[in-house]
Amino acid sequence: MSFERRLTVAAAAAVAVAVLLAALASYFIVRHEIQASVDHSLRSSLTATRGYLGRTHGPLGSLPSRRVRMATMLNAAPNRFGEPGVLEMIAANGTVQRARGVTRSEALPAAAELVALARAGRGSAEFTTRRDGTDLRVLAAGVGSGEAIVLARSLAEQNSTLFHLRLILLVVAAIGIALAAFLGWAVARTTLAPVRRLTAAAEHVAATNDLASRIEESRTDELGSLARSFNAMLAALGESARMQRQLIADASHELRTPVTSLRTNIEYMQQAPDLPAPERERLINDLVGQLEGLSGLVSDLIELAREDERAAPEPLEEVRFDLIVDEAVERARLYAPAARFELSLEPTLVSAIPSRLGRAVSNLLENAVKHAGTDRPIEVRLADGELTIRDHGPGIDPEELPHIFDRFFRGSRSRALPGSGLGLAIVRQVVERHAGSVSASAAPDGGTVVRMRMPVLS
Repeated sequence: MSFERRLTVAAAAAVAVAVLLAALASYFIVRHEIQASVDHSLRSSLTATRGYLGRTHGPLGSLPSRRVRMATMLNAAPNRFGEPGVLEMIAANGTVQRARGVTRSEALPAAAELVALARAGRGSAEFTTRRDGTDLRVLAAGVGSGEAIVLARSLAEQNSTLFHLRLILLVVAAIGIALAAFLGWAVARTTLAPVRRLTAAAEHVAATNDLASRIEESRTDELGSLARSFNAMLAALGESARMQRQLIADASHELRTPVTSLRTNIEYMQQAPDLPAPERERLINDLVGQLEGLSGLVSDLIELAREDERAAPEPLEEVRFDLIVDEAVERARLYAPAARFELSLEPTLVSAIPSRLGRAVSNLLENAVKHAGTDRPIEVRLADGELTIRDHGPGIDPEELPHIFDRFFRGSRSRALPGSGLGLAIVRQVVERHAGSVSASAAPDGGTVVRMRMPVLS
């Protein structure tokens, strides 16, 4: 069963239960009120009857006895169970006197409870019974002097009212449940429309790999938030795919030149096995240099691809930024013994991946060493979470400054120098993964200043 159908069934079931409970409550309340009205009319008739039997003076001043009054009451024209009237009179010895017009089948037997009321001459009892096909509401009460009277009222009219009420409530409940099912279906269909659009968009992307498709974001509720998140995911996937394509294209372009040069030199050596020793040695040295450059380019590509892996990042650690910088400077002194460094490092605690952060700092130092150009030292400063590396070389052209952290970008002054053009791109990726920033600017008196800022732990 689809989610839309389950939602429709759940809504219809909830409304059905509410309608049925309301109908049942209405029915029992009305039934109780009707029965209370009948009981009230019986009690009012009992009060009037007791008053009639207790009179001491007749309408003309005569003094009819109590027994005469009872006989008059029993011989009065019967109401046939309409308005409450006396059905019979029971004596203390169990004798029953029926009202005129009441048949034997309609009369009540002198049950022990009624005889007890007659003997006591007081008290009352209410009950419902059925006589000669008619439901009766009965009130029996002692009226003194060892006698009890039984008053009854037919429940035919009340039962008919309750029967029609049940029919009406059943029809209303059925209509309410049907309307609830329809409204539940309409609400579910309307509510789930954005989900269907989201599903269609996801299926379209899965079928076509079209990461440029988007869904509407006009809603401000949770479904609108879901649509915005889905669009943001598509945008991130699209950007990732674009970066992958760009990396492949750039890598192919950058690898083509060294591979072609290697192939040319190797083929030349194969075709000319009798080369003089000096020329052969020059070619071999050239091949070694090209292989080293190719190896460095492949290493940078692997590092760059590893930085692009966001699905399972390495856990961050609390590390001393100043110690990582100091270690990177020591490594730079090993591969560039002629370079001089001027250090000023404050103890700084950051949250980072030590190996990645160390690689980023090493790349910045390697770039500074390549472009230092003078005997003046490279200045390395770390304060308030910001690492500043300043060289005194020829600097970078202003129009090239915004691009020096792009992949495979090599400025006009560095194209003759060794390198793959990926070192600073790796720096930017590492720093951005750590919620930091990196920038470069021209120094006032020549050279370049690179600033790398990392969030500091308090």
